[in-house]
Amino acid sequence: VGPSNGSVFALSLSCSLNHGLVHMDTFRGFPPRAMTFLRGLKKNNRKEWFEAHREDYDDALRTPMKLLIDDVDVRLATFIPEIIGSAKKSMFRIHRDVRFSKDKSPYKTNAACWFFHRDSGGGVGGEAAHGGAGFYFHMAPGEIFCGGGIWMPPRPALAKIRESLADDYEGFNDIVLDKAFKRRFGALDPEAKLTRMPRGFDPDHPAGDWLRYQSFTAGTAVLLTDIQSAKLPDVLAKHYKAMTPFIRWLNTALGLRPSSGR
Repeated sequence: VGPSNGSVFALSLSCSLNHGLVHMDTFRGFPPRAMTFLRGLKKNNRKEWFEAHREDYDDALRTPMKLLIDDVDVRLATFIPEIIGSAKKSMFRIHRDVRFSKDKSPYKTNAACWFFHRDSGGGVGGEAAHGGAGFYFHMAPGEIFCGGGIWMPPRPALAKIRESLADDYEGFNDIVLDKAFKRRFGALDPEAKLTRMPRGFDPDHPAGDWLRYQSFTAGTAVLLTDIQSAKLPDVLAKHYKAMTPFIRWLNTALGLRPSSGR
């Protein structure tokens, strides 16, 4: 007697899963113990404590973050396909680079991920994403936000952005001074903004204020209830879609082209 239709389906599904053809898991929210783990890590930032709670890290943070990255990537493909998320490359490592730091705490007390231009070289690099402009998500107790842009780009990249600002400051203004953009993201973060005009530019240049920026980032808060919900990929995608003109302006300045599909 041959197998029933249900058995055939179960066998087919099992084979597909074993060969990586079907991906059944989707993001369902970070469980409350994700923040419990991060609060505990902040108080006990040492290897012995982390190893004793590694299962909490894997189950409550690492695995959900990878599922989130995959689900957001699917949504990015519909409106900014050149920006991608990779479960392997997008998540920031929990381990800190302590080689040149006075603070020898071995672990970061936040979880974060980065969505990057597919032609940029990819991923979070080391501790910072310098391959182009992209989108960011960050969660820690009392500090949950998403945003995008490019943070402290190296000098060659910063020079390209400044050249484009000098030529197209009106186009940049149209994006970042737009009422809807400001209502959602506020002003660009002035971190490390110069007090003087960079060398080579007229002090009275109409783009003078932007030319003194060394980072080009903006963001907005995300609710705790959102990160604990299956709707988080849609929440992030909505913010990222609103930020798409800003990201594309920066990447175009860096020579990274927009795309209409994957």
